[in-house]
Amino acid sequence: MPVLTRLIPSPVVVDIRPGALDDLAGVLADERISHSGRLAVAVSGGSGARLRERIAPSLPGATWYEVGGGTLDDAIRLAGEMKAGRYDAVVGLGGGKIIDCAKFAAARIGLPLVAVPTNLSHDGLCSPVATLDNDAGRGSYGVPNPIAVLIDLDVIRDAPARFVRSGIGDAVSNISAVADWELSHRVNGEKIDGLAAAMARQAGEAVLRHPGGIGDSNFLQVLAEALVLTGIAMSVSGDSRPASGACHEINHGFDLLFPQRAASHGEQCGLGAAFAMHLRGAHEESAAMAEVLRRHGLPVLPGDIGFTVDEFVRVVEFAPETRPGRYTILEHLDLTSDQIKDHYLDYVKTIGS
Repeated sequence: MPVLTRLIPSPVVVDIRPGALDDLAGVLADERISHSGRLAVAVSGGSGARLRERIAPSLPGATWYEVGGGTLDDAIRLAGEMKAGRYDAVVGLGGGKIIDCAKFAAARIGLPLVAVPTNLSHDGLCSPVATLDNDAGRGSYGVPNPIAVLIDLDVIRDAPARFVRSGIGDAVSNISAVADWELSHRVNGEKIDGLAAAMARQAGEAVLRHPGGIGDSNFLQVLAEALVLTGIAMSVSGDSRPASGACHEINHGFDLLFPQRAASHGEQCGLGAAFAMHLRGAHEESAAMAEVLRRHGLPVLPGDIGFTVDEFVRVVEFAPETRPGRYTILEHLDLTSDQIKDHYLDYVKTIGS
């Protein structure tokens, strides 16, 4: 009888709880991660550097690298510095930019990555994608999943609240992204990976429906788990489709058209998701999503992040150009600027100003 199985690319260790950082040395001692204790640790100049004093004594065989930013040049430079070190693994300790730099550098020199995020700003902490600024703006680069993810909820709670809010917006936007995937399946016959779609949608729904707030440990646990599951969903599908639809096209539109004024990734994705749900006629779902985003202090109108209605219309009209080949509600409707504005005014009436 044949063995019917599916191998899912996922971390060998996922540790999400208060105080998890105290057990980092034990996680790194796992023979699947490091057999010699020789580790390269990439840290930010902010949150990661502040934790270095606490962690360094338990990692005597580690070499520490401070990363200045989140650009492609930073990641290439980091890979070059680590290349001659004969390390077993790379540890990324810090915010999203540092994790992405460490993911790219580890992939470039063929080493596994252990992700230790200090905030929950987006779903990249466990995804097979590194998002890095480059000369053309911002690029997404395919990398292996982290071999381990350790999230200390005490550390997360100490991070600025805006990072948690950003993560909420990114997680909730999964619901819109999966709806776009299903739309493309119906219209174009695009294949859907049912497991990836289920994981991403349930991760978003768990955050959307949780009654807690950003200061609630139970809520932070659910949010962290949702972001990890979303990253694994992307690995299962082989691309970002489970978590990236019209919501992320709108986010990229803000970033490319207004690079000096853009808000956080998750803020823009949450706003984009609520509007995209309205565009597809899911008005009750759009209003419910907007209500939850507002409860957590996230924007639901462009004015909430300093943009005019006309600027938002321009972003939505431009958004499909940011992901050529991806079919979402924006490509499906192919709206003119006047039509976008009419839909926006109706959206405002539905969710309340």
